[in-house]
Amino acid sequence: MNKYELALVVDTRIDEEAKNKRVEKVQKLITKCGGTVTEVIDWGKKKLAYEIDHTSEGFYYFIQFDAEPEAPALIEQDMRIMDNVLRYLVVRQEA
Repeated sequence: MNKYELALVVDTRIDEEAKNKRVEKVQKLITKCGGTVTEVIDWGKKKLAYEIDHTSEGFYYFIQFDAEPEAPALIEQDMRIMDNVLRYLVVRQEA
C-alpha cells in the first residue's frame, strides 16, 4: 500500500450540511476503492488564485489515505463528475 493525499476544493455556494455530505461521500469513495482514510484536514474557506465557475472562494480539505497503486485513478474518475467539487488532486506521499 502507498500513502496518498487528496486535495479537495468544495464550492462555497452550498450550505454546511451539503458540504459535510460531500466530504463524507469522498471518504466513502476512498474506502470503496480499497483505501483507508488516515486523516482529514479542514483548512476552511480560502480565496482561490483565480475564479472557477464564477466563484472566488472555496472550502479546502486535505484527505490523507493509504491505498493500492490503482486506487487514485479510480478515485479521480468518480471525482470528475461530482457536483460542487471545484478542484481535486491526488498525489503520492513520500514514505
